[in-house]
Amino acid sequence: MPSLLEDLQNNPLAQATLVLSALPLLALLAWAIWQPKLFLLALKNLRRNSLRTALTCLATLVLVLMATLILTVVVTLDRFTTEKARDFKLVVTERWQLPSQMPLTHAHYLDPSSPSFMLDRSEIGPNDFMTWSFYGGTLDPGKMTRENIVFFFVMNPKHIIPMMDDMQDLDPALIAKLEKNRQGCLLGRERLEAINKRVGERIKVTSMNYKGIDLELEIVGELPRGRYNTTGIMNESYFNQELERYARTKGKHPLDSKRLNLVWLRVRDRATFEKVAQQIETASVFADRPVKCETASSGIATWLEPFQSLLWGMKWVLVPAILASMALVVANAIAISVRERRAEMAVMKVLGYRPRQILCLVLGESLLVGGGSGFLAAFLAWFTINAVGGLPFPMLWFQYFMIPTQALFWGLAMGFVTAFLGSALPAWTARSVKVSEVFAKVA
Repeated sequence: MPSLLEDLQNNPLAQATLVLSALPLLALLAWAIWQPKLFLLALKNLRRNSLRTALTCLATLVLVLMATLILTVVVTLDRFTTEKARDFKLVVTERWQLPSQMPLTHAHYLDPSSPSFMLDRSEIGPNDFMTWSFYGGTLDPGKMTRENIVFFFVMNPKHIIPMMDDMQDLDPALIAKLEKNRQGCLLGRERLEAINKRVGERIKVTSMNYKGIDLELEIVGELPRGRYNTTGIMNESYFNQELERYARTKGKHPLDSKRLNLVWLRVRDRATFEKVAQQIETASVFADRPVKCETASSGIATWLEPFQSLLWGMKWVLVPAILASMALVVANAIAISVRERRAEMAVMKVLGYRPRQILCLVLGESLLVGGGSGFLAAFLAWFTINAVGGLPFPMLWFQYFMIPTQALFWGLAMGFVTAFLGSALPAWTARSVKVSEVFAKVA
Protein backbone atom coordinates (compact mmCIF):
# COMPACT_ATOMS: atom_id res chain seq x y z
CA MET A 1 0.00 0.00 0.00
CA PRO A 2 1.43 3.38 -0.96
CA SER A 3 2.24 5.90 1.77
CA LEU A 4 0.06 8.93 2.41
CA LEU A 5 2.74 11.18 0.85
CA GLU A 6 2.80 9.08 -2.34
CA ASP A 7 -1.01 9.25 -2.50
CA LEU A 8 -0.95 13.02 -2.19
CA GLN A 9 1.69 13.28 -4.91
CA ASN A 10 0.15 10.90 -7.44
CA ASN A 11 -3.54 10.38 -6.65
CA PRO A 12 -6.03 13.05 -7.84
CA LEU A 13 -8.70 11.71 -5.46
CA ALA A 14 -6.39 12.12 -2.47
CA GLN A 15 -5.49 15.64 -3.58
CA ALA A 16 -9.13 16.63 -4.12
CA THR A 17 -10.30 15.23 -0.78
CA LEU A 18 -7.41 16.93 1.00
CA VAL A 19 -8.52 20.30 -0.40
CA LEU A 20 -12.20 19.65 0.32
CA SER A 21 -11.44 18.64 3.90
CA ALA A 22 -8.76 21.26 4.64
CA LEU A 23 -10.69 24.34 3.47
CA PRO A 24 -13.80 23.82 5.68
CA LEU A 25 -11.56 22.80 8.58
CA LEU A 26 -9.53 25.99 8.27
CA ALA A 27 -12.74 27.99 7.93
CA LEU A 28 -14.11 26.51 11.17
CA LEU A 29 -10.81 27.21 12.92
CA ALA A 30 -10.78 30.81 11.72
CA TRP A 31 -14.39 31.24 12.79
CA ALA A 32 -13.60 29.88 16.26
CA ILE A 33 -10.70 32.34 16.61
CA TRP A 34 -12.40 35.46 15.24
CA GLN A 35 -15.88 34.88 16.65
CA PRO A 36 -15.46 32.59 19.66
CA LYS A 37 -18.82 33.49 21.20
CA LEU A 38 -20.70 32.58 18.03
CA PHE A 39 -18.69 29.35 17.74
CA LEU A 40 -19.54 28.39 21.32
CA LEU A 41 -23.18 29.22 20.63
CA ALA A 42 -23.12 26.77 17.70
CA LEU A 43 -21.78 24.04 19.99
CA LYS A 44 -24.45 24.86 22.56
CA ASN A 45 -27.19 24.69 19.91
CA LEU A 46 -26.10 21.19 18.94
CA ARG A 47 -26.70 20.08 22.53
CA ARG A 48 -30.16 21.62 22.70
CA ASN A 49 -31.75 18.74 20.80
CA SER A 50 -29.31 15.95 21.57
CA LEU A 51 -31.51 13.21 20.08
CA ARG A 52 -31.76 14.90 16.66
CA THR A 53 -28.05 15.68 16.63
CA ALA A 54 -27.20 12.10 17.62
CA LEU A 55 -29.46 10.60 14.93
CA THR A 56 -28.01 12.92 12.27
CA CYS A 57 -24.47 11.98 13.34
CA LEU A 58 -25.34 8.28 13.30
CA ALA A 59 -26.88 8.44 9.83
CA THR A 60 -23.89 10.37 8.50
CA LEU A 61 -21.46 7.96 10.17
CA VAL A 62 -23.12 4.88 8.65
CA LEU A 63 -23.31 6.39 5.16
CA VAL A 64 -19.68 7.61 5.24
CA LEU A 65 -18.61 4.17 6.44
CA MET A 66 -20.40 2.52 3.50
CA ALA A 67 -18.89 4.98 1.01
CA THR A 68 -15.42 4.49 2.51
CA LEU A 69 -15.59 0.71 2.14
CA ILE A 70 -16.78 1.00 -1.47
CA LEU A 71 -14.11 3.55 -2.36
CA THR A 72 -11.44 1.36 -0.75
CA VAL A 73 -12.21 -1.47 -3.18
CA VAL A 74 -12.54 0.82 -6.22
CA VAL A 75 -9.44 2.93 -5.49
CA THR A 76 -7.29 -0.12 -4.72
CA LEU A 77 -8.25 -1.81 -7.98
CA ASP A 78 -7.73 1.47 -9.85
CA ARG A 79 -4.24 1.68 -8.39
CA PHE A 80 -3.35 -1.76 -9.71
CA THR A 81 -4.81 -1.08 -13.15
CA THR A 82 -3.27 2.37 -13.63
CA GLU A 83 0.16 2.53 -15.21
CA LYS A 84 2.88 4.36 -13.34
CA ALA A 85 5.13 6.93 -14.92
CA ARG A 86 8.15 4.96 -13.69
CA ASP A 87 9.02 1.49 -12.30
CA PHE A 88 6.83 -0.49 -14.67
CA LYS A 89 6.14 -4.11 -13.81
CA LEU A 90 6.34 -6.21 -16.97
CA VAL A 91 4.65 -9.63 -17.05
CA VAL A 92 5.80 -12.37 -19.42
CA THR A 93 3.25 -15.12 -20.13
CA GLU A 94 2.64 -17.80 -22.73
CA ARG A 95 1.11 -16.18 -25.80
CA TRP A 96 -1.52 -18.69 -26.89
CA GLN A 97 -2.63 -20.40 -23.70
CA LEU A 98 -4.48 -19.51 -20.52
CA PRO A 99 -3.41 -20.28 -17.88
CA SER A 100 0.14 -19.56 -18.94
CA GLN A 101 2.44 -22.60 -18.77
CA MET A 102 6.05 -22.19 -19.86
CA PRO A 103 9.22 -24.26 -19.56
CA LEU A 104 11.65 -23.31 -16.80
CA THR A 105 14.30 -22.52 -19.43
CA HIS A 106 12.29 -19.41 -20.38
CA ALA A 107 13.19 -17.92 -17.01
CA HIS A 108 16.92 -18.54 -17.54
CA TYR A 109 16.98 -16.13 -20.49
CA LEU A 110 15.30 -13.40 -18.41
CA ASP A 111 17.12 -13.88 -15.10
CA PRO A 112 19.95 -11.33 -14.67
CA SER A 113 21.85 -13.81 -12.48
CA SER A 114 21.83 -16.47 -15.23
CA PRO A 115 24.67 -16.84 -17.78
CA SER A 116 21.96 -17.17 -20.47
CA PHE A 117 20.50 -13.75 -19.71
CA MET A 118 19.52 -12.15 -23.04
CA LEU A 119 18.67 -8.57 -21.98
CA ASP A 120 20.69 -5.52 -21.00
CA ARG A 121 21.83 -5.71 -17.36
CA SER A 122 21.80 -1.92 -17.16
CA GLU A 123 18.03 -2.07 -17.69
CA ILE A 124 17.13 -5.21 -15.69
CA GLY A 125 18.98 -5.70 -12.41
CA PRO A 126 19.01 -8.70 -10.02
CA ASN A 127 16.22 -7.12 -7.94
CA ASP A 128 14.03 -6.54 -11.01
CA PHE A 129 13.21 -10.18 -11.72
CA MET A 130 10.73 -12.69 -10.27
CA THR A 131 9.10 -15.94 -11.36
CA TRP A 132 5.88 -17.53 -10.17
CA SER A 133 4.68 -21.09 -10.39
CA PHE A 134 1.33 -21.99 -8.88
CA TYR A 135 0.91 -25.05 -6.69
CA GLY A 136 -2.42 -26.02 -5.15
CA GLY A 137 -3.11 -28.96 -2.88
CA THR A 138 -5.14 -30.39 -0.05
CA LEU A 139 -4.24 -31.62 3.41
CA ASP A 140 -6.89 -34.36 3.22
CA PRO A 141 -7.13 -36.06 -0.21
CA GLY A 142 -9.98 -38.25 1.04
CA LYS A 143 -12.14 -35.26 1.91
CA MET A 144 -11.22 -32.19 -0.06
CA THR A 145 -12.96 -29.14 1.34
CA ARG A 146 -12.34 -25.42 1.04
CA GLU A 147 -10.96 -25.40 4.58
CA ASN A 148 -8.13 -27.89 3.89
CA ILE A 149 -7.02 -26.55 0.51
CA VAL A 150 -3.79 -24.53 0.30
CA PHE A 151 -2.47 -22.47 -2.61
CA PHE A 152 1.20 -21.48 -2.96
CA PHE A 153 3.25 -19.06 -5.01
CA VAL A 154 6.37 -21.09 -5.84
CA MET A 155 9.28 -18.68 -6.11
CA ASN A 156 12.78 -17.68 -5.07
CA PRO A 157 12.57 -16.18 -1.53
CA LYS A 158 15.08 -13.46 -2.49
CA HIS A 159 12.55 -11.94 -4.88
CA ILE A 160 9.70 -11.55 -2.39
CA ILE A 161 10.56 -8.18 -0.82
CA PRO A 162 11.95 -6.39 -3.91
CA MET A 163 9.22 -7.49 -6.34
CA MET A 164 5.99 -8.60 -4.66
CA ASP A 165 3.37 -5.92 -4.04
CA ASP A 166 2.70 -5.07 -0.38
CA MET A 167 5.65 -7.18 0.79
CA GLN A 168 8.17 -4.40 1.37
CA ASP A 169 7.61 -4.52 5.15
CA LEU A 170 8.01 -8.30 5.44
CA ASP A 171 10.47 -9.29 8.16
CA PRO A 172 13.81 -10.24 6.48
CA ALA A 173 14.20 -12.94 9.12
CA LEU A 174 11.32 -14.83 7.50
CA ILE A 175 13.10 -14.65 4.14
CA ALA A 176 16.24 -16.06 5.78
CA LYS A 177 14.24 -18.95 7.26
CA LEU A 178 12.63 -19.71 3.91
CA GLU A 179 16.03 -19.72 2.18
CA LYS A 180 17.64 -21.87 4.84
CA ASN A 181 14.82 -24.42 5.02
CA ARG A 182 14.05 -25.65 1.51
CA GLN A 183 10.86 -27.30 2.78
CA GLY A 184 9.78 -24.11 4.55
CA CYS A 185 6.70 -22.11 3.61
CA LEU A 186 4.90 -18.94 4.63
CA LEU A 187 1.12 -18.93 5.05
CA GLY A 188 -1.46 -16.20 5.52
CA ARG A 189 -3.27 -15.90 8.84
CA GLU A 190 -6.70 -16.89 7.53
CA ARG A 191 -5.33 -20.00 5.85
CA LEU A 192 -3.50 -20.98 9.04
CA GLU A 193 -6.73 -20.67 10.99
CA ALA A 194 -8.69 -22.61 8.37
CA ILE A 195 -6.31 -25.60 8.44
CA ASN A 196 -5.85 -25.26 12.22
CA LYS A 197 -2.05 -24.99 12.05
CA ARG A 198 0.54 -22.74 13.65
CA VAL A 199 4.01 -21.51 12.78
CA GLY A 200 6.50 -24.32 13.45
CA GLU A 201 4.16 -27.18 12.51
CA ARG A 202 4.54 -29.40 9.46
CA ILE A 203 1.95 -30.17 6.81
CA LYS A 204 1.70 -32.79 4.07
CA VAL A 205 0.14 -31.43 0.90
CA THR A 206 -1.37 -33.67 -1.78
CA SER A 207 -1.21 -31.77 -5.04
CA MET A 208 -4.29 -31.08 -7.13
CA ASN A 209 -2.60 -29.61 -10.21
CA TYR A 210 0.75 -31.47 -10.11
CA LYS A 211 -0.54 -35.01 -9.62
CA GLY A 212 2.02 -37.16 -7.84
CA ILE A 213 4.10 -34.22 -6.58
CA ASP A 214 3.07 -34.35 -2.93
CA LEU A 215 5.09 -32.15 -0.59
CA GLU A 216 5.93 -32.06 3.10
CA LEU A 217 6.31 -28.48 4.26
CA GLU A 218 7.21 -26.73 7.49
CA ILE A 219 5.41 -23.47 8.30
CA VAL A 220 8.26 -21.08 9.12
CA GLY A 221 6.29 -17.84 9.25
CA GLU A 222 3.11 -15.89 8.64
CA LEU A 223 2.49 -13.60 5.68
CA PRO A 224 1.51 -9.97 6.33
CA ARG A 225 -2.16 -9.29 6.86
CA GLY A 226 -4.09 -8.17 3.83
CA ARG A 227 -4.23 -9.55 0.31
CA TYR A 228 -2.14 -12.65 1.13
CA ASN A 229 -4.31 -13.84 4.05
CA THR A 230 -5.51 -16.93 2.19
CA THR A 231 -2.38 -17.90 0.26
CA GLY A 232 1.15 -19.12 0.87
CA ILE A 233 4.69 -18.97 -0.52
CA MET A 234 7.09 -21.90 -0.85
CA ASN A 235 10.72 -22.21 -1.91
CA GLU A 236 11.07 -23.03 -5.61
CA SER A 237 14.18 -25.15 -4.99
CA TYR A 238 12.15 -27.78 -3.09
CA PHE A 239 9.43 -27.81 -5.76
CA ASN A 240 11.98 -28.26 -8.56
CA GLN A 241 13.80 -30.92 -6.54
CA GLU A 242 10.62 -32.98 -6.22
CA LEU A 243 9.89 -32.71 -9.95
CA GLU A 244 13.41 -33.98 -10.66
CA ARG A 245 12.96 -36.82 -8.16
CA TYR A 246 9.71 -37.77 -9.90
CA ALA A 247 11.52 -37.81 -13.28
CA ARG A 248 14.21 -40.17 -11.94
CA THR A 249 11.75 -42.64 -10.47
CA LYS A 250 8.61 -42.46 -12.64
CA GLY A 251 9.64 -40.60 -15.76
CA LYS A 252 9.10 -37.02 -16.78
CA HIS A 253 6.06 -35.42 -15.18
CA PRO A 254 3.39 -34.22 -17.69
CA LEU A 255 3.78 -30.66 -16.38
CA ASP A 256 7.56 -30.73 -16.09
CA SER A 257 8.02 -28.46 -19.11
CA LYS A 258 5.02 -26.33 -18.12
CA ARG A 259 5.94 -25.54 -14.54
CA LEU A 260 6.56 -21.81 -15.01
CA ASN A 261 3.43 -19.64 -15.00
CA LEU A 262 4.62 -16.01 -14.88
CA VAL A 263 7.85 -14.05 -15.20
CA TRP A 264 7.92 -10.55 -13.72
CA LEU A 265 10.41 -7.86 -14.73
CA ARG A 266 10.70 -4.28 -13.54
CA VAL A 267 11.77 -1.55 -15.98
CA ARG A 268 12.44 2.15 -15.51
CA ASP A 269 9.87 3.71 -17.82
CA ARG A 270 7.55 3.21 -20.77
CA ALA A 271 10.31 3.52 -23.36
CA THR A 272 12.35 0.78 -21.66
CA PHE A 273 9.24 -1.38 -21.39
CA GLU A 274 8.59 -1.15 -25.13
CA LYS A 275 12.21 -1.93 -25.95
CA VAL A 276 12.41 -4.94 -23.59
CA ALA A 277 9.00 -6.25 -24.65
CA GLN A 278 9.99 -6.21 -28.32
CA GLN A 279 13.27 -8.02 -27.56
CA ILE A 280 11.43 -10.74 -25.63
CA GLU A 281 8.53 -11.25 -28.02
CA THR A 282 10.80 -11.50 -31.10
CA ALA A 283 13.56 -13.60 -29.46
CA SER A 284 14.30 -16.84 -31.28
CA VAL A 285 14.88 -18.70 -27.99
CA PHE A 286 11.13 -18.46 -27.32
CA ALA A 287 10.08 -19.60 -30.79
CA ASP A 288 9.01 -23.06 -29.64
CA ARG A 289 6.74 -21.60 -26.93
CA PRO A 290 5.93 -17.98 -27.91
CA VAL A 291 5.41 -15.46 -25.15
CA LYS A 292 3.74 -12.07 -24.81
CA CYS A 293 4.60 -9.08 -22.63
CA GLU A 294 2.24 -6.64 -20.97
CA THR A 295 2.39 -4.24 -18.08
CA ALA A 296 1.16 -5.54 -14.75
CA SER A 297 -1.59 -2.92 -14.77
CA SER A 298 -2.94 -3.96 -18.18
CA GLY A 299 -2.73 -7.62 -17.20
CA ILE A 300 -4.73 -7.05 -14.03
CA ALA A 301 -7.21 -4.91 -15.98
CA THR A 302 -7.76 -7.82 -18.37
CA TRP A 303 -8.51 -10.17 -15.50
CA LEU A 304 -10.88 -7.61 -13.96
CA GLU A 305 -12.75 -6.96 -17.21
CA PRO A 306 -15.77 -9.13 -16.20
CA PHE A 307 -16.15 -6.94 -13.09
CA GLN A 308 -15.92 -3.58 -14.88
CA SER A 309 -19.67 -2.95 -14.94
CA LEU A 310 -19.92 -3.74 -11.24
CA LEU A 311 -17.01 -1.45 -10.38
CA TRP A 312 -18.39 1.34 -12.59
CA GLY A 313 -21.75 1.10 -10.84
CA MET A 314 -20.13 1.18 -7.41
CA LYS A 315 -18.05 4.22 -8.30
CA TRP A 316 -20.51 6.34 -10.31
CA VAL A 317 -23.94 5.22 -9.06
CA LEU A 318 -23.70 3.82 -5.56
CA VAL A 319 -21.26 6.32 -4.03
CA PRO A 320 -23.07 9.40 -5.46
CA ALA A 321 -26.37 7.94 -4.21
CA ILE A 322 -24.88 7.59 -0.72
CA LEU A 323 -23.60 11.18 -0.79
CA ALA A 324 -27.00 12.43 -1.97
CA SER A 325 -28.66 10.55 0.89
CA MET A 326 -26.25 12.16 3.35
CA ALA A 327 -27.07 15.62 1.99
CA LEU A 328 -30.80 14.93 2.33
CA VAL A 329 -30.38 13.71 5.92
CA VAL A 330 -28.49 16.88 6.85
CA ALA A 331 -30.90 19.13 4.94
CA ASN A 332 -33.89 17.60 6.72
CA ALA A 333 -32.32 17.93 10.18
CA ILE A 334 -31.14 21.53 9.64
CA ALA A 335 -34.43 22.59 8.03
CA ILE A 336 -36.38 21.31 11.03
CA SER A 337 -33.99 23.11 13.37
CA VAL A 338 -34.33 26.40 11.45
CA ARG A 339 -38.13 26.23 11.43
CA GLU A 340 -38.18 25.64 15.18
CA ARG A 341 -35.84 28.58 15.82
CA ARG A 342 -37.32 31.28 13.57
CA ALA A 343 -38.39 33.36 16.57
CA GLU A 344 -34.98 32.96 18.16
CA MET A 345 -33.26 34.16 15.01
CA ALA A 346 -35.57 37.14 14.77
CA VAL A 347 -34.60 38.04 18.35
CA MET A 348 -30.92 37.66 17.42
CA LYS A 349 -31.41 40.17 14.62
CA VAL A 350 -33.08 42.57 17.05
CA LEU A 351 -30.09 42.19 19.38
CA GLY A 352 -27.71 43.20 16.60
CA TYR A 353 -26.65 39.96 14.95
CA ARG A 354 -26.05 40.44 11.25
CA PRO A 355 -27.57 38.14 8.58
CA ARG A 356 -24.14 36.75 7.68
CA GLN A 357 -23.53 35.81 11.33
CA ILE A 358 -26.79 33.86 11.41
CA LEU A 359 -25.84 32.25 8.09
CA CYS A 360 -22.43 31.26 9.53
CA LEU A 361 -24.10 29.95 12.69
CA VAL A 362 -26.34 27.50 10.81
CA LEU A 363 -23.61 26.46 8.38
CA GLY A 364 -21.16 26.04 11.24
CA GLU A 365 -23.52 23.76 13.16
CA SER A 366 -23.99 21.61 10.06
CA LEU A 367 -20.26 21.45 9.25
CA LEU A 368 -19.43 20.46 12.82
CA VAL A 369 -21.91 17.59 12.68
CA GLY A 370 -21.02 16.46 9.15
CA GLY A 371 -17.25 16.82 9.39
CA GLY A 372 -17.03 15.28 12.85
CA SER A 373 -19.21 12.30 11.92
CA GLY A 374 -17.41 11.79 8.62
CA PHE A 375 -13.96 11.82 10.18
CA LEU A 376 -15.06 9.49 12.99
CA ALA A 377 -16.51 7.00 10.48
CA ALA A 378 -13.36 7.03 8.34
CA PHE A 379 -11.09 6.71 11.37
CA LEU A 380 -13.06 3.77 12.76
CA ALA A 381 -12.93 2.03 9.37
CA TRP A 382 -9.21 2.70 8.94
CA PHE A 383 -8.28 1.64 12.48
CA THR A 384 -10.55 -1.36 13.09
CA ILE A 385 -10.63 -2.96 9.63
CA ASN A 386 -6.87 -2.72 9.12
CA ALA A 387 -6.35 -4.12 12.62
CA VAL A 388 -8.19 -7.32 11.70
CA GLY A 389 -6.39 -7.77 8.38
CA GLY A 390 -8.44 -5.78 5.89
CA LEU A 391 -11.87 -5.68 4.30
CA PRO A 392 -12.93 -9.17 3.08
CA PHE A 393 -14.10 -8.76 -0.52
CA PRO A 394 -12.86 -11.72 -2.60
CA MET A 395 -12.26 -10.79 -6.24
CA LEU A 396 -9.82 -12.93 -8.20
CA TRP A 397 -6.60 -12.98 -6.11
CA PHE A 398 -7.68 -9.88 -4.15
CA GLN A 399 -9.07 -11.39 -0.98
CA TYR A 400 -8.74 -8.45 1.41
CA PHE A 401 -8.51 -4.69 0.94
CA MET A 402 -6.65 -2.48 3.40
CA ILE A 403 -8.23 0.90 4.15
CA PRO A 404 -5.73 3.52 2.87
CA THR A 405 -4.67 6.39 5.10
CA GLN A 406 -6.15 8.83 2.59
CA ALA A 407 -9.58 7.50 3.68
CA LEU A 408 -9.35 9.89 6.63
CA PHE A 409 -9.56 12.73 4.10
CA TRP A 410 -12.45 10.98 2.34
CA GLY A 411 -14.46 10.98 5.56
CA LEU A 412 -13.81 14.63 6.29
CA ALA A 413 -14.48 15.69 2.71
CA MET A 414 -17.70 13.69 2.39
CA GLY A 415 -18.94 14.99 5.75
CA PHE A 416 -18.11 18.62 5.00
CA VAL A 417 -19.35 18.68 1.40
CA THR A 418 -22.67 16.95 2.08
CA ALA A 419 -23.20 19.05 5.23
CA PHE A 420 -22.63 22.24 3.24
CA LEU A 421 -24.90 21.17 0.38
CA GLY A 422 -27.60 19.99 2.75
CA SER A 423 -27.56 23.10 4.94
CA ALA A 424 -27.02 25.83 2.32
CA LEU A 425 -30.73 26.43 1.65
CA PRO A 426 -31.86 26.20 5.31
CA ALA A 427 -28.99 28.53 6.30
CA TRP A 428 -30.04 31.05 3.64
CA THR A 429 -33.63 30.80 4.90
CA ALA A 430 -32.44 31.50 8.45
CA ARG A 431 -30.42 34.47 7.22
CA SER A 432 -33.49 35.87 5.45
CA VAL A 433 -35.87 35.66 8.41
CA LYS A 434 -37.87 38.91 8.61
CA VAL A 435 -38.32 40.23 12.13
CA SER A 436 -41.66 41.92 11.41
CA GLU A 437 -43.24 38.76 9.98
CA VAL A 438 -42.09 36.58 12.87
CA PHE A 439 -43.35 38.97 15.57
CA ALA A 440 -46.59 39.59 13.69
CA LYS A 441 -47.34 35.86 13.86
CA VAL A 442 -46.39 35.74 17.55
CA ALA A 443 -48.66 38.68 18.28
